[in-house]
Amino acid sequence: MHAESPSPAAILQDLRSFREMGSVLYVAAHPDDENTLLIAYLARGKDYRTAYLSLTRGDGGQNVLGPDFDEKLGVARTQELLAARRLDGGRQFFTRAIDFGFSKDYRETLNIWGKDEVLSDVVRVIRTFRPDVVINRFSTQPGGTHGHHTASAVLGLEAFKLAGDPNAYPDQLKTLAPWQPKRILANNRGGGENTLHLEISGNDPVSGLSFGELANRSRAMHKTQGFGGFGGRGGGGTVTESFQVLAGAPATNDIFEGVDTTWGRIPGGAEIGKLADEIISQFDAQNPAASVPALLKLHHELAELKSSDPLVAEKREQLDRIIQHCLGLEVQTSIPQAEYVPGEKLPLHHTATVHATVPVRWVATRYPSLKTELNKTIELHADQAAVRDSEQALPANTPLTQPYWLSKEGTPGLFNVDDPSLIGRPENPPVFPIQQVFEVGGETLVIADQPMSPSENEIGTRRRLDVIPPVSLHFNSEVALFAPGSAQPVDIEITAARPDSSGTLQLETPADWKVTPVKQSFSLAKAGDKIKLTFRVTAPAESTTAKIGASAEVRGARYGNDRMEIRYAHIPLQLLQPPARLKCVSLELAIHSRKIGYLPGAGDTVDACIRQMGCAVTELTTNDLTPERLKDFDAIVTGVRLFDTHRNLGPGLSALFAYVENGGTVVMQYNRVDGLQATPLTLKISQERVTDEHAPVTFLAPENPVLNTPNKITSADFNDWVQERGTYFPNQWDDHFTPILACNDPGEAQLKGGLLVADYGKGHFVYTGLAFFRQLPAGVPGAYRLFANLISLGK
Repeated sequence: MHAESPSPAAILQDLRSFREMGSVLYVAAHPDDENTLLIAYLARGKDYRTAYLSLTRGDGGQNVLGPDFDEKLGVARTQELLAARRLDGGRQFFTRAIDFGFSKDYRETLNIWGKDEVLSDVVRVIRTFRPDVVINRFSTQPGGTHGHHTASAVLGLEAFKLAGDPNAYPDQLKTLAPWQPKRILANNRGGGENTLHLEISGNDPVSGLSFGELANRSRAMHKTQGFGGFGGRGGGGTVTESFQVLAGAPATNDIFEGVDTTWGRIPGGAEIGKLADEIISQFDAQNPAASVPALLKLHHELAELKSSDPLVAEKREQLDRIIQHCLGLEVQTSIPQAEYVPGEKLPLHHTATVHATVPVRWVATRYPSLKTELNKTIELHADQAAVRDSEQALPANTPLTQPYWLSKEGTPGLFNVDDPSLIGRPENPPVFPIQQVFEVGGETLVIADQPMSPSENEIGTRRRLDVIPPVSLHFNSEVALFAPGSAQPVDIEITAARPDSSGTLQLETPADWKVTPVKQSFSLAKAGDKIKLTFRVTAPAESTTAKIGASAEVRGARYGNDRMEIRYAHIPLQLLQPPARLKCVSLELAIHSRKIGYLPGAGDTVDACIRQMGCAVTELTTNDLTPERLKDFDAIVTGVRLFDTHRNLGPGLSALFAYVENGGTVVMQYNRVDGLQATPLTLKISQERVTDEHAPVTFLAPENPVLNTPNKITSADFNDWVQERGTYFPNQWDDHFTPILACNDPGEAQLKGGLLVADYGKGHFVYTGLAFFRQLPAGVPGAYRLFANLISLGK
């Protein structure tokens, strides 16, 4: 990836990092769990190799920026963590564990994840990164915290004890060696006996920011979680971090006590450390190239060092980069566009520019995936770009771009990853890796490179190569609802990525679902052209659910991929290409309201699901909240977290209640903050939730219309819910409200605030913490039947 040469301060910091041999791994459960202050201080203040292992990618969290949830949110939050690490200097690892939503019991968490699988991943990361010290963010003792948090600590401790055992996960030992860290600690918030203290103060030597401010800026990258406000000034002074030793060697003064963090830990490495010390002491920030002769001597000594330690191999790569930066050697490979189809030619435009006057020879460009190289030698001259052009075929069997952990369907708790070497990585490796080889003063430098397009990504960087099909397929909705035995049209949009894309399209259905015609032909003349094809799908006579796929045959190859782009201003564009799928639900569904107004909150797709129920849905803005505008609707539905995104609804909220008083129905989905205080109805929102999606449901008001009209709701309607029953249930409400349902997690008291209905004036106001925003897109039949009753109240 091309970037401007780092500043002299950054080069010097990289030199100190090269000299430092200590390593620390921080372990927690989610993006935003990490202690960014500690990571920034250890990585940028103490120069340790510092990494954060987040067991999950945050897939089950909330999103205050948009409608991306589940695996799409996990992809966004992965990039937020990488953006945070670019600021605080840490590295990033993950396991295959899925954030399946809030868990109150770590044992439930381990059961859903599959304890042994995730434990093996933590062991793998320890054996890969080889930390001297492991730090757990959370306690191993259950408390009033997320079950994922406790599970991360339990797994961290067990993995610490197993990573050095050659009998533990022996399949890993084909490529990794056992590794035993010195100790594992808990990063406590308080003190107590046997507590170590670390005083953090001072400034980052590269940016000049205090470590506190740098940590705040790092944490502010978690914008989908609402942490953007952490990026302001402040965070100076001294902060004390506390630790307790959980296992391993005792320590009383320092977390690295008894660990040799110098090159002396490597047999024959003492001279390397001495040379690095001399280079650092003589480094000239006005002329980094002056260090090149000494760096080349160091490079030679390091190449001669007989060591199979993976850390030494990593340091060799790091030293190559340091020499590159001292030379002001800028390397890039450009491609005309970011996206290519397997089998197409890649027009590769390689350039190399050196800014120092040191003689540099560009001796080769290697393409490891093709096992070929261009080896014509080019002499570089200061400030003159040298060019090497080539055209290489992208192999026809190159997989389409898709985050590796999403390439295959997993379980509710664990991603399915075929290639063990990918486990732990934050993102996919480059599609088409390149190695640029240079000779300087008799030493060989190998610089990693990859093709990048000139088009800028969301954060102003160039896009790397993505592999796409010649056509993408998209169903016009996530879910299609059918009456049993009925037929209805299903539309699929085909988009051409390349000109002259012709072929045939077919649907792939279970045997009891019928489709006509069997296949259809299409022809798209230009890239970007679209065509919508309609099939008639007939549901079976009984109530059931199914997934219908689609595939297009183009030039003898078959493609069945949708295309999704995750776009946020603070992270690079992310391309997802999952299989094109439609969730089909055959169910008996009656509904009495047809004209629905939808006022979006923080983002969900419930409005599209209501359209599938046969309703006409109009998206509203706060300016539409007037009595004259609202009177046209049978019901108004508000999106999740309305009061998070519209803090001052003011007259609009009054208009909603006037609409209810005059006979309308309002269904308000869950909020995290109270927003009804200035209305005729009051309730208090809590953090109470029911995380067990299978929790039995008690009907508190069995005669209420919500449970009877127009659909008779039974306990069967609460089968097959996903992730949770609901969240942020109110725990207090006034006498207007009638609680309809009660449910609870195992061992807890029943919660009655999940569905509250108030008769007000001539109309009805519904507040629900039930997770309809998850159930409706997932095609849960009972959720549709219950929601139909809510919007049909009074009709």
